Amino acid sequence: MHRSRQPRRRPGLPPGDGPAPDRDRSRADPAAPGRHQDGSDAHQMRVFPAGQPGSYRGQDGGHGGPAEPHGFRARRRDRRRRRRQIRAARRTIAGRHPVAAAGLAVIVLLTPVCISLGNALADPGLGTSAAARGAEWFRGHGGSGIVNWAENQWYSHHPPPVGGTPAQSAIPRLGPAAGGPADAAAAHLPAPPRMTSPAGHELAGEGVWHPVGRPVDGLPAVYETWVRPDAVHTSLVAGVAWMDTKLLTPTLYSGSTIPGGGPYQHTAPVSRAAARTLVAAFNSGFLMTNANGGYYTDGKTILPLRNGAASFVIYRNGTAGILAWDHGAAVPADVVAVRQNLDLLVDHGQPIPGLNPDDTTRWGFTLGNAVYVWRSGLGITADGALVYAGGPGLNITTLAGILARAGAIRAMELDINTDWVNFATYQPHSSSGLAAPANGTNLLPGMNGGPDRYFAAWWPRDFITMSARPPAPAAAKPGR
Repeated sequence: MHRSRQPRRRPGLPPGDGPAPDRDRSRADPAAPGRHQDGSDAHQMRVFPAGQPGSYRGQDGGHGGPAEPHGFRARRRDRRRRRRQIRAARRTIAGRHPVAAAGLAVIVLLTPVCISLGNALADPGLGTSAAARGAEWFRGHGGSGIVNWAENQWYSHHPPPVGGTPAQSAIPRLGPAAGGPADAAAAHLPAPPRMTSPAGHELAGEGVWHPVGRPVDGLPAVYETWVRPDAVHTSLVAGVAWMDTKLLTPTLYSGSTIPGGGPYQHTAPVSRAAARTLVAAFNSGFLMTNANGGYYTDGKTILPLRNGAASFVIYRNGTAGILAWDHGAAVPADVVAVRQNLDLLVDHGQPIPGLNPDDTTRWGFTLGNAVYVWRSGLGITADGALVYAGGPGLNITTLAGILARAGAIRAMELDINTDWVNFATYQPHSSSGLAAPANGTNLLPGMNGGPDRYFAAWWPRDFITMSARPPAPAAAKPGR
């Protein structure tokens, strides 16, 4: 029970005497002071407009009337209280804490994505830079359009330089030029003649062949040179390598990404036994989804071979060929490996008619679909030598022209773009020493990735090696 409040009596008056308080008198008498004619209380709350007499400045610094029980802050407290009551009445945690539950759901959904992207950014097999690795990851997860747009923006502001002369840092440092005909018992091909420059007049050293890499039977097995790709981009340098297939034999190494699957008999890293005869290694072709061709190795068709596709073929006798495939699915018995990539670039010693440098759908998507990018190609000469060409600022026609000038009668495009074009030679201290990254040298100083990629277990792409042929068996003497 509540104790009723007694009106305060005036001093000097006995209890119960004296007038009632003004408050009570005003309630009893409508005409009493403090009441209106209609009986309403003159002391009830009044709200004054801000800035007018009678108003007061609240805690927030603004003007307003006396605090009213149903003002903005009270209504906001009521709304919050009602929401808390509604959430408390829900039976699930997610219902009681919807914001926290939504945030947790987002974290759970994004965790696999973040882990996958993080692994890609740390994977050197996806490129030499974080940007390249991220681009490869986004392409593989449906983001090709975004990546191509971003790279188009970059390339539109970074076209290949026009005019000028090559910087000394762009020109490979090669040893002495090739000498006269070699006098050796081992079967070998004659050294190639000097290349003419696609840019017109040759600069000092341009087109001159130099022996590089491990000698085989005392003979140079690989020669390298450099040329400018055309008469417009005269400050750029493309590298060219010539390989003697009488001294060297090729091997196709298969990867977990290209062609995928496995295991394979030959895959990265290059083994210790193979390193004892390794002379050179270089990139292969496109991702199989873009190669418009098939893949055959280890006696199995990994992807169906396409008639008419440009094909690098390795035969059981250790020789190689580059041709337009015409055997269908029936692989001849003397073939041990076939790597297809697009169509021939060079045929009958000339770039094929109708080459269109703007046709990226046929000749490969580049970084941002730019036509002048890092490219590589492989050709075969009339006497069977293999010729590799690669460098920056190449389109499909300039690449074909370089391969034809190097003596190729047939040639095909290999991989393109900055991170994938690489050719390396190895020269250990002795003829029987082990090839290793430490004694490897890139064809061009500006090539991304070093000679170590072929010795790394993480390298996921296919590549081609050129190794010293085993010595021919000695002829039997008469009478034995």
